[in-house]
Amino acid sequence: MLIDLASFTPGLSLVGGLIIGVAAAVLVLFNGRIAGISGIFGGLLSLPRTDTAWRLAFVAGLVGAPVIASLLGKPALADIEASWGEILVGGFLVGVGTRYASGCTSGHGVCGISRGSLRSLVATLTFMVAGFLTVFVQRHLLGG
Repeated sequence: MLIDLASFTPGLSLVGGLIIGVAAAVLVLFNGRIAGISGIFGGLLSLPRTDTAWRLAFVAGLVGAPVIASLLGKPALADIEASWGEILVGGFLVGVGTRYASGCTSGHGVCGISRGSLRSLVATLTFMVAGFLTVFVQRHLLGG
């Protein structure tokens, strides 16, 4: 395995992880809410909407951060090697999975494990193993 040293950013990755952890802790400490993206976004789509302001602020931060980074000359460029059809199917499957798992990777992986939730640990291990297997099959068995 080769590491692309131009893309190897352990310092920035550590800072990003710390920011995510602090943001999740602030949300749960001051608002009593878990920073699970699927639940936050899903709450904007369900009726009745009683706590829209903080959800909109959270989603605006997710969308706004890369926009601000681009304006500052540090664009977050993604190299996605998939068609729109594959992206839509993948997004649908992720949505179905978050419903079955009662949460997404951020809710279980960041917040649930830090709270000592066994259910979140099992869910996160399942996400990770499924991801590893998918990459292995795609790259080594299907030749993609």
